[in-house]
Amino acid sequence: MRMELIATATFGLEAVVRREVEALGFDVAKTEDGKVTYMGDERGIVRSNLWLRTADRVLLKMAEFTAKTFEELFQQTKAIAWENLIPPDGKFTVTGTSVKSALHSVPACQKICKKAIAARLGEAYCMETLPETGADYTVKVTLLKDRVTITVDTSGEGLHKRGYRVANVAAPIKETLAAAMIQLSFWKADRLLVDPCCGSGTIPIEAAMIARNIAPGLSRHFASEGWDLIPAEVWKEERKAAFSAIDSETPLRIRAFDKDGRAIAAARENAMEAGVEDDIVFKAMNMIRLEAQEPSGIIITNPPYGERIGEQAEIDVIYGKYKEFFEENPDWSLFLITTDKGFEEKVFGRPANRRRKLYNGRLEVCYYQFHGVKPRVSEEKKENEDA
Repeated sequence: MRMELIATATFGLEAVVRREVEALGFDVAKTEDGKVTYMGDERGIVRSNLWLRTADRVLLKMAEFTAKTFEELFQQTKAIAWENLIPPDGKFTVTGTSVKSALHSVPACQKICKKAIAARLGEAYCMETLPETGADYTVKVTLLKDRVTITVDTSGEGLHKRGYRVANVAAPIKETLAAAMIQLSFWKADRLLVDPCCGSGTIPIEAAMIARNIAPGLSRHFASEGWDLIPAEVWKEERKAAFSAIDSETPLRIRAFDKDGRAIAAARENAMEAGVEDDIVFKAMNMIRLEAQEPSGIIITNPPYGERIGEQAEIDVIYGKYKEFFEENPDWSLFLITTDKGFEEKVFGRPANRRRKLYNGRLEVCYYQFHGVKPRVSEEKKENEDA
């Protein structure tokens, strides 16, 4: 059955999510702030949840309409064929948001929609009371300038919950953001990748999973797995196909350093849970001892931001090391997020090749991208190519 799906995205990552959706073979209908709408079917719900690395959730769009009164909201919500999705014992929770709309009370909108869905299901199943003891269906009613969009969450927990983070450290980066940083860097598996401030290992782990073509949702559960809409066999088939797609042969060169030995222990444990422990070299090391192990490589990192008193001195030392490192190694590239808007001048003395405003949790950050000098072609090789 063809249906509209929405992959929600953190602000600034819409284009990355869109590329992922298209790479899975889906037709994108439109891209807006915070979401990518595309066409799919039951199997598309499964495949999206298993494979999307940078999206926050996958939503099933039920309807879109204009409502300026509670009566309009009730009647149009009730007009949706909820019985095609929610069974007699389905547990349905309603959440909501309202921006610049006549119906500005979110609790009231949630209550009206809950009542409308219950009325529709009660009539469809000839039941005065719905038990709500079965699978979860989280309905979201979103009002923007009186335009109502009603969706159902197919993911459950956010897609950044890969299932491998069994050990944690302070202020970890979200897995979806780490995956986006890697994809935006255009890093390839044949290049050396280094994270000098790896924390719990999210960036190197996500890089290894991308290189190995490991589906990010392979080891977790999704809300829609309990839905009658999607046969259990479809989940089984898609997971089997995802396992078969894993690349176990390509050699990888990924290095993960952190000055905190406890962080390295946590990162190694998480990598083991993700199945990429053997693909990453972990080492407890202060980044000021960072040296170029090869003529060229790429650093992708999420360093400390100095949000707490006393950290700025440490950050100044890190910046000084980066300045020294890249002066000595111009063929290397740096991809880094930080809240510091003066990073470019402090470290490189020039604008980044690219920059992108993103959000790490609630913090606004800038993703700075400094490209190394392109490899020089030897005169002998150039003459042979020209001949």
